[in-house]
Amino acid sequence: MSDILYNEIPSLDLADFTTGDANTKAAFVKKLGDAYQNIGFVAIKNHGLTQELQDKLYQSIKNFFILDDSVKNQYERPEIGYQRGYTGKGKEHAKGRNTGDLKEFYHVGQDLSHIPDSDPLKKDYPPNVWPTEIPDFKDVALEVFSTIENAGKAMLRAIALHLELSEDYFESKVLHGNSILRPIHYFPIQNPEEVPADAVRAAEHGDINLITLLMGASADGLQVLRKDGKWIPITALPEQLVVNVGDMLERLTNKKLKSTIHRVVNPPRDKMNSSRYSIPFFMHPRSDMDLTCLDSCVDEENPKAFADATAGEFLEERLRELGLRK
Repeated sequence: MSDILYNEIPSLDLADFTTGDANTKAAFVKKLGDAYQNIGFVAIKNHGLTQELQDKLYQSIKNFFILDDSVKNQYERPEIGYQRGYTGKGKEHAKGRNTGDLKEFYHVGQDLSHIPDSDPLKKDYPPNVWPTEIPDFKDVALEVFSTIENAGKAMLRAIALHLELSEDYFESKVLHGNSILRPIHYFPIQNPEEVPADAVRAAEHGDINLITLLMGASADGLQVLRKDGKWIPITALPEQLVVNVGDMLERLTNKKLKSTIHRVVNPPRDKMNSSRYSIPFFMHPRSDMDLTCLDSCVDEENPKAFADATAGEFLEERLRELGLRK
């Protein structure tokens, strides 16, 4: 493993992997593997998501989040662990904390109309929840979901090759997977004295899923914990998606690929009254995916670090830890 300490995210061209020749493709896999074993984040371009589509989604979610809380609360679904629809302010907290994050968000999952009735997962997924006040939200959100999911599948093919697995190793495991598109609003705080002293926009955490793909946020604030213990700021350029390793991939690879700890810090006190918007896509596998550590990632120097679990079991455990599932 390289001992390079990145001060910024390595930038890669996904087209090198999807349309390049064998040498270009292999070089992409090498750069990706190096980055994931060092910082856990990369930025990619040529991912298929146009700026126009991003702008449309951002406008839709801004129009939703400015609605009165009494309207937004109609779209909460606590009975399903808030896995679809709206989640109100401060209801999610990081693992190991009790103070809620200073954010509200909306969950969009798989479009059930695109899942065949023969797939047993279809009955397990709740339907999406669409706010009638924002009529264009559904179409643009589902288009973004599909576009980013395809980019995620390409990234997982490259990750599989880095792990010396067959390129299609993840294909069947993420087919109609339990992925989530999560538009987030870090809401303005008019009186900082009125929130808990330790409240932050998003406390340090690792993501639950296989990989996360994040489009550029509307403001600074995202930081990643480098392996030497230093927090460094992360900002995606408009044409990039930032892609990081999640907890499920860390478990599968027995920490060969590490789920990178990150956070969203509060802005300076004089800017606490401003909003920040962010839209991550959490790429999940099917709930029956076996997350047992790969044999190739376990040896005497790296003994098995995790108990066996399916993706569904691990997700349920983590939702309880986050305060979203009782």
